[in-house]
Amino acid sequence: MNAPLDVLWLQSGGCGGCSMSLLCADTPDFPALLADAGLRLLWHPSLSRASGDEVTALLDEIANGRRPLDVLVVEGALLRGPNGSGRFHLLAGTGVPMISWVRRLAAQARHVVAVGSCAAWGGVTAGGANPTEACGLQYEDELAGGLLGAGFRAAGGLPVVNIAGCPTHPGWVLETLMALADGSLAAADLDALQRPRFYADQLVHHGCTRNEYYEFKASAERPSDLGCMMEHLGCKGTQAHADCNTRLWNGEGSCTRGGYACISCTEPGFQEPGHAFDSTPKLAGIPIGLPTDMPKAWFVALSSLAKSATPRRVKQNAVADHVVVPPAIRRTRK
Repeated sequence: MNAPLDVLWLQSGGCGGCSMSLLCADTPDFPALLADAGLRLLWHPSLSRASGDEVTALLDEIANGRRPLDVLVVEGALLRGPNGSGRFHLLAGTGVPMISWVRRLAAQARHVVAVGSCAAWGGVTAGGANPTEACGLQYEDELAGGLLGAGFRAAGGLPVVNIAGCPTHPGWVLETLMALADGSLAAADLDALQRPRFYADQLVHHGCTRNEYYEFKASAERPSDLGCMMEHLGCKGTQAHADCNTRLWNGEGSCTRGGYACISCTEPGFQEPGHAFDSTPKLAGIPIGLPTDMPKAWFVALSSLAKSATPRRVKQNAVADHVVVPPAIRRTRK
């Protein structure tokens, strides 16, 4: 049996929501899940008992190369301000900027993992005028670079693995760490933005329960309506890379199933779309953000044809908060 994978988890500029999400992993015994997966949590600021000098000593040992580290996990954006000094976020008890600790620890780690869109791209923490100079570990929004630089590769050969999401699904985090533990995560298993492909090669649109409405372009007009939320309510499920509607949250839900438009939180820059999250920007009545891989002319033609063929049931249900016209009963055998 392989030795457990030692994981050090640090939190920087963020809300801690990805750690909260992790605790919702589908298991009655979270510590046992980690142990069975071959993962050993060296330290986590919220889940570990150790604090103060004990933690500082651990970090020193790793940073100075006296203790090996398998995985450095960072949650939250890296705060480089003011003026690149990093002094907006000092690691408690050390007086040393967190960004300095992360640089030193990343240089020693076999793998480096960004958990959440803040750690991956800067996320919400980098919004607005970004006074804290927040960035991701290896990206600043969609531009490669970030704190560690575009050319960074961990000792194991991989770039920073970006488990983007706001928050991340616990399954994405655990499956990534498990794949690192058994040595089955290679560069080819990451997409162009360094996200694990097992979830990033999917779209939120896949498995959406509103797909019949999408097919007929039967659109919701209010947040409580059953129809597709793409045309009027800002939903980006046809563009967002994630498996939220096939790998449900807490085993049963997703944003769209809860009646909320997908805001594309796994993508760089999601926090500032340039419009209200619950409205769809249009040009000449056509949504600007079209489904991935679909040329505008195709969308216009398909939309026009679909709307002309929309069944009465779908059209009426799309603008209601419950099914008002049930499907007709027909014989399914001849």
